[in-house]
Amino acid sequence: MPTDWVEVVVPVGAADVDDVAAWIAAEVPAAAAGTEQRGDEVVFWVAREALAAALVQTREAVARWVDPARVRSAEAVPEAEWRDAWKRFFRTSRVTRQFVIVPSWEKFEPGGDDVAIALDPGMAFGTGTHASTRLVLEEIQAIADAGRAPGRVLDVGCGSGILAIAAALRWPGATCLAIDVDPLAVAATADNAAGNGVAARVATSATPLGDVHEQFPLVLANIQAHVLRELRAELIARVAAGGTLILSGLLAPQAAPLADEFVAAGMRLVRVRAPGVTYSLEGSLLPSSDADREWSVVVLER
Repeated sequence: MPTDWVEVVVPVGAADVDDVAAWIAAEVPAAAAGTEQRGDEVVFWVAREALAAALVQTREAVARWVDPARVRSAEAVPEAEWRDAWKRFFRTSRVTRQFVIVPSWEKFEPGGDDVAIALDPGMAFGTGTHASTRLVLEEIQAIADAGRAPGRVLDVGCGSGILAIAAALRWPGATCLAIDVDPLAVAATADNAAGNGVAARVATSATPLGDVHEQFPLVLANIQAHVLRELRAELIARVAAGGTLILSGLLAPQAAPLADEFVAAGMRLVRVRAPGVTYSLEGSLLPSSDADREWSVVVLER
């Protein structure tokens, strides 16, 4: 049965719309897959049964910009119509040297060593081209380009499953565990894994991270900063000795402080990176004045 979706609408001044959109995506779990900007409004979709909690969280998150009372809900178009609307603007997109995201209604003939990821977007998870997702895919690409091939991968907060699927496609010998507390995410990941022919190597589960006891050479977590902070000890415990932990879903100003916390807890910093900005153990570059509109990725090793 299709999900009954509702819009959450945040009216803001045109000058602030980019900042508010990024902040909502980072701080409101229901908006983690991304937001839409309509003029001077920021909009995201939420399942009707989750609307009350999403309104409370959104009003708290945007209070510095907007009168919370102005945050409202609106009826969304039926999901079938919404999916058709995607077709007007979601096209095949190359996100790294090898990874290419291909919507289910388009045809793409991979060339050379392209890795095509077939994705059927849904309201809950978007197209997979959000900047925070791209940053993780770029780090997966960098690991592969360095000649490393982790045999096991853990994707925490899997959403659409794009990261686990990308890992499984890039490393045919790898198996992945994709977990999410949202049953919609677990189902979406299973469907997308099947559509990419990797269902046998991408296990999906609603198991909480604390109940996972295996250690993995590669752990991926594209979640909001406050959730990464809450899960810090559990994430570190899931990284095998010598393994890599990639954290994303972070606005640029959030990344370096969060990295410091993980380093204090025993991890080794490899880098903190945002578009045009890199922090590392060897030195740092100052972020641009628009850094609060950019997303970052943190790479650590154990």
